[in-house]
Amino acid sequence: MTHTHRHPHHHGNGGHHLGHGQGGHHEGSNGGQAEILDLDAEVLAEHIASITAWLPLKGEPRHIVDLGCGTGAGTFALLERFLDAHVTAVDTSAEHLKLLREKACARGIQERVRIVRADLDHNDWPDLGRPDLVWASASMHHMANPDRALRNVRELLAPGGLFAVVELAGVPRFLPTHAPENRPGLEERAHAATNSFHAERVPHRGADWGPMLTAAGFTVEDERTLTVSIAGPRSEAVGRYAYGVLQRIRSVAAPGLSPEDLAALDELLDTSSPNNLLLREDLAVRTERTVWAARRA
Repeated sequence: MTHTHRHPHHHGNGGHHLGHGQGGHHEGSNGGQAEILDLDAEVLAEHIASITAWLPLKGEPRHIVDLGCGTGAGTFALLERFLDAHVTAVDTSAEHLKLLREKACARGIQERVRIVRADLDHNDWPDLGRPDLVWASASMHHMANPDRALRNVRELLAPGGLFAVVELAGVPRFLPTHAPENRPGLEERAHAATNSFHAERVPHRGADWGPMLTAAGFTVEDERTLTVSIAGPRSEAVGRYAYGVLQRIRSVAAPGLSPEDLAALDELLDTSSPNNLLLREDLAVRTERTVWAARRA
């Protein structure tokens, strides 16, 4: 893993709507989405831990709010990092929250987790207490009105509290550029075919949150981009993660792909094919995560 400071005007191709992100408010979630969130947490666990260790905190937080917690990747990383803290986990998906509760019970830490189901696009947020730390991983770009959401977070935080915004620079890539052999570069073309979908439905993906945080009354204390590159062969989870993400991309990209590309993508996703994705030895996870650490001014 490498750390680089990000140029303030550089934009990636966005946090994404397809099968990733601990999103704040997509009610139409399903088992496939939950599985991808769990695989994301498993595959990228070291990177989440490195972010929680890097946060420029003034003291150990006792109360943390995880906004758009999904199935709990951030919640459990934060509980592991801050042993005296309790987390209020907020999401709109009853299914995701049920899975999170089951995990907390299985780990014997359910008393350290409060679960709140809420749509963060509503202006009237429920009482979430007075946290020292608010964590929002891959959820802010889903907000219909992010400026209002940022102001709500500022009102929520204890004086001097920290707000950590974590966003991905787009959907992870998994295949080498020469793959598949019959249609090299297929993965990038499939991503390109989802751009109009994203532009319409997730206009804040790839945003530079620094100026928005400043406008909402925060002081951005630091910003860091983590380059994620994980070789696939060491983990069966990488294959399942790639399969789940590309399956979701296919559902959106199909109208924008040539018949040849669509046939090649379907072959990768056909588990009865000898050329299917899960049998490949050359998969990797390649993406970037940027984190903004902002103090309530």
